[in-house]
Amino acid sequence: MSVPSSTFHESSLHKPIRDLGLQIEGTQLEPVLQHFQQELRDQGIQKLHPRFYLSTEWGVPYDTVAIAIPFYLARPDLTDLHAQRSGYVEGTTPAEILRYLRHEMGHVVNYAYRLYEDEDWIKLFGSMTQPYLEEYRPIPFSRRYVVHLPGWYAQKHPDEDWAETFAVWMTPSRDWRGEYAERPTALAKLDYCDRTVQRIKDLEPRVSSAELDEDVAQINYTIEHFYGQPPGSIEQLAATLDGALKAIFEDEGRPEGATSAIRKPGGALLRKLQRQLMADIYRWTGHFPEHTRQLVRHLAERADQLQQVYPENREQEMAVAITALVAALATNHVHRGSYTS
Repeated sequence: MSVPSSTFHESSLHKPIRDLGLQIEGTQLEPVLQHFQQELRDQGIQKLHPRFYLSTEWGVPYDTVAIAIPFYLARPDLTDLHAQRSGYVEGTTPAEILRYLRHEMGHVVNYAYRLYEDEDWIKLFGSMTQPYLEEYRPIPFSRRYVVHLPGWYAQKHPDEDWAETFAVWMTPSRDWRGEYAERPTALAKLDYCDRTVQRIKDLEPRVSSAELDEDVAQINYTIEHFYGQPPGSIEQLAATLDGALKAIFEDEGRPEGATSAIRKPGGALLRKLQRQLMADIYRWTGHFPEHTRQLVRHLAERADQLQQVYPENREQEMAVAITALVAALATNHVHRGSYTS
């Protein structure tokens, strides 16, 4: 298998995505999908055959068996570009891609057999007619849900609760009975999943549509357009955050303490930590990576304007303080809709 160059050519930014010749065959995704299909066979799922295609993000169009995979995962240079432009990649390794595939397969099983119509499914997971809110407010470490993808994703909607439960059930060698033995509600969902798959695995699917949504071969806008869309404006944060920054850093030219260590700009440290904060804050609070990116950029700009610095030999301590601050702000935003109120 030939591996494309890891260097992105800027000329491709202005080509329609459909003209980039992207496909799954012959790429790093192909062996991962082969591995995943073997996992399905190992679980006895023989009659249901999902269709895989490239699109703008992970997903399964409602009432289909088609799994969309982000197009940027098909080429290393596009994966690198996505990391640079968005700061967060959903699936950087084969193991992570498999995690997302197992989740999406949960949607496929749900739609293919219309499990969401089953009375027991509704009792355990809720109604599919519940509003699907992009901005949801998870309860971290809730004992009622399994944990698979970051951000307490099972708490977003009954459909996601099922998909996360299915993904945990499907993960090879995972002792879900032992792991969730002390969480009876989550365990009941897993037991239901186990019973249900055993019941349907030899049945023909009720739904077999493979209609695609935003197939990469049909996307007529450019990569520049894809990344150039404004992420939305962050609220004007209260001036009290200036005090939080000053509690972490020092004013330039006014060193605190006796250390003679070189002083470095606080804004630069915030930018250095940005990518890791985007992933970790999302995992533990449910605060979306794109929001964390905007928040950290705002803090970095304010640190620059306030001329905040720190002793080089205390960088680790500063990083912990920044992480705590961003986590506190993110938690406020998730549960109250605002960073400072």
